[in-house]
Parts: sequence; structure tokens; C-alpha cells
Amino acid sequence: MVGLLPLCATTVIEAAWREHMPRAMAQIAKRLYRMPELSKTIHPTGPGHYGVADRGILALVNQERLRRILTKMLDENEFLSPYGIRSISRFHEQHPYIFYVNGQQYRVDYLPAESNTGMFGGNSNWRGPIWMPVNAIIIRALLQYYLYYGDNFKIECPTGSGKLMNLFEVAKEISDRLAGIFQRDAQGRRPVYGGTAKFQEDPHWRDLILFYEYFHGDNGAGLGASHQTGWTGLVAKLIQLFGLLDTKKLLETGKAGAFVRGKQERAV
Repeated sequence: MVGLLPLCATTVIEAAWREHMPRAMAQIAKRLYRMPELSKTIHPTGPGHYGVADRGILALVNQERLRRILTKMLDENEFLSPYGIRSISRFHEQHPYIFYVNGQQYRVDYLPAESNTGMFGGNSNWRGPIWMPVNAIIIRALLQYYLYYGDNFKIECPTGSGKLMNLFEVAKEISDRLAGIFQRDAQGRRPVYGGTAKFQEDPHWRDLILFYEYFHGDNGAGLGASHQTGWTGLVAKLIQLFGLLDTKKLLETGKAGAFVRGKQERAV
């Protein structure tokens, strides 16, 4: 996951903001001028590098690196689970990362659920499960890039499928997979409840959704705490967000005008 997070350090700068914040923009330009080594690796910014609707962007990842990161992230044999983005690539299931220190072997495997070690009191579970907060941050970053690139940037999703998507569509695809954790499948079962018959079948329990701490990287079953994890409630915000967003308005007017359709519908 640490290899994916650099794409999250991004934000768009609307043309109107540049006009209202000349000192801030001058400071950014001055900072970049004093660190030329950064300009070779981060996304180009400033005059001559404006995107859709004359937007600028501040981002650690340039277009080439963004495409390389997304190719891995959207690979279903690596980070893309049917239920969101995994914390570690599934590649390591067959190819564990092994290194040696002072004659001692250490290894990192792909584990879709809890850890198999006692590190950190047995709570070393960042091995493949799906975490709602980091997925939400990734989705936010993809929407920022979409505001800049619009339909000029498309990528295969999933990788190798031949299906090209713009970055809004990629963000929505990830959001839909996260929402799928809680939705009933064709057999009427919710992935979040895994093999727990009481929650899957009992009419008094099956519709009482629990917001677990994190989720199984392959089957979406809820793991960890189930009673105190408000961050998993972000899934409701994602459902609302993509239900209200007007992509045409988003590109034309930016975030300020993106929810015009939703407001009008609620007024009716």
C-alpha cells in the first residue's frame, strides 16, 4: 500500500483560486525553483501545464508514474479485490518478500485476513485486508486527477481487461466494489457476514449491518472490531457522492458545481 499512497498527495487548483491567491502561487513557484530535482519527478505545474477548465494541479506523481501505479493497483491479481483495494499485493501469495538480517530470515506474505504472526500484540493485520479509510483517500485522489485530465486520461480497469475507463469511472468502480461488501448477492448473502449463518439467514439479524474495522481481501468478510469503527461508515458517503455527482458539471465548474443536479432533485 505504501507504493500506492504517493498518488494521494494531490489537489487541483482552479483558475479563479490562482487569481485570488497570487502570493501563495508565487511562493509555490519559488519553492519549486529552489528544488529543481523535484520538478523532474513530480507532476508539472504552472503556466503551460494547465488541464481541463484551465485548472492547475499539485501532485507528487506525474502522468507517467500515475499510469504505472494504477496499472498495478487495478490488477485483480495484485491490489484490486472484488471488494476494494487490498493493503498488499496478492502477487506475494506465491512470491513472498524475503530478506535476511544477521542470519535471520524475515518474510512478508499475502494474507487476506488476520496476520499469522504475534507482532504488535497479534494485531499486525495490515497484510491484505481492505481498509475503508485508505480506499476513500485513493478515490478522492482519482477524482482530483479527473478534474485535471478529464477524459484525456484513460486506463484499463481491471488491468488486462481491455476495458478503458477515465479516472472518474475508475473511482466509481472502486466505490461500487466497496459498497458490494454490504449488498446481497444473487444468493441473498452479504459478503460482510462471511460464513456466519446467524447474520446471513436469521431475519432478525440479516439486515442489521455491522461496520467492521477492515475486510477480508478476497471474500469481503468483516474482520476486527465491529462496534466502534466509524471510518467504515465512509462507505455511505461514497454511495451518496456517486449518486449525486454530475460528471459534466464536475468538469465544467469543479467541486463547487458538481452537486447541482442533486440539489435540484432534492428540491423537487
